[in-house]
Amino acid sequence: MSNVILAVDDSPSMRQMVGQTLRAAGYEVIEAADGVQAFELAKDKVVDVVITDVNMPNMDGITLVAQLRTLPNYRLVPLLLLTTESSPERKAQGKQAGATGWMVKPFNPDQLLATLARVLGPRLAARAS
Repeated sequence: MSNVILAVDDSPSMRQMVGQTLRAAGYEVIEAADGVQAFELAKDKVVDVVITDVNMPNMDGITLVAQLRTLPNYRLVPLLLLTTESSPERKAQGKQAGATGWMVKPFNPDQLLATLARVLGPRLAARAS
């Protein structure tokens, strides 16, 4: 069974690039165009990792992270922010909201996959036991 990743970005081209990278590595990918759509999807389906942009209409990524952390099934799910933002203040906001990690766009596919392997490692081990 492959890991399911929710990729959230208001840019269709960025969702496509992230999705292609993840699918080529064997992940199942669900896409959402903003935080509202992602939160609705998350209420119906628990995924293994969420990768979200920060700056989006309707609900930004930091708010999405905070909202996901209120759902019992998402307390331990890795939530990664993939964004052009890199200020220490924004990173601190993300961490305070419950983000697991922060990656800066443009993303390096190998770095993205290595980050996923790192955050999924403990979850895979827990699932196997």
